[in-house]
Amino acid sequence: QVHLVESGGGLVQAGTSLRLSCTFSGGTFRSYSMGWFRQAPGKEREFVAAIKRFGGDTAYADNVKGRFTISRDNAKNTVYLQMNSLTPDDTALYYCAGGMGLITSTLRIGAQYSYWGQGTQVTVSS
Repeated sequence: QVHLVESGGGLVQAGTSLRLSCTFSGGTFRSYSMGWFRQAPGKEREFVAAIKRFGGDTAYADNVKGRFTISRDNAKNTVYLQMNSLTPDDTALYYCAGGMGLITSTLRIGAQYSYWGQGTQVTVSS
């Protein structure tokens, strides 16, 4: 059974950076596309970023493009989300997700991912 564990969240000031990590276990990491999603209080879950199996293709939400970078280390079974220039609007619970068989056009769709972590909280103060 695939298990995902996020870490790296915290309380930071606007304009600073955080790096989230998600460790993968219980399967073959390199076979999975990985995504980051987030959910703020009272809002729907939204796509943030995703990376395909071998890291060649990535996708970003428009509101994080240029500030966030997703990457993966297949040797460490870990996916990262580097978040720069954080704003209070980035405050949310951030989830890592994994799915097999995703194509570029489906990376943004949460329902395409089979496995989810418990989330790590990111709070950005103004």
